[in-house]
Amino acid sequence: MSCWLETASGLVIAVKAHPGARRAQIGPLIVAAPSPGWPAARLKVSITAPPEDGRANAAIIAALADWLRLKPAAITQEAGFSARDKKFHIAGARAASFPALLRL
Repeated sequence: MSCWLETASGLVIAVKAHPGARRAQIGPLIVAAPSPGWPAARLKVSITAPPEDGRANAAIIAALADWLRLKPAAITQEAGFSARDKKFHIAGARAASFPALLRL
């Protein structure tokens, strides 16, 4: 079970957002209902930012970038701008490049 899809354009990571958490945390994986274009699981990302004015989305990008050791500009949001299920894209990336993803 994985929270990512490798596409021709790069890596897509599916996230289950938990804004307004007491502390920031990445993980564990959460099983999700099958959906076309989405992986079988979501990576739970808890962030302290509130879900207002895109602050939570920006905080998730920053948390993912730190976790994957990337610059935040390398990650773009594809879906779920106002939902808890979100998709983020890393252009040109492959899962094998990110040991943190493979350990999940």
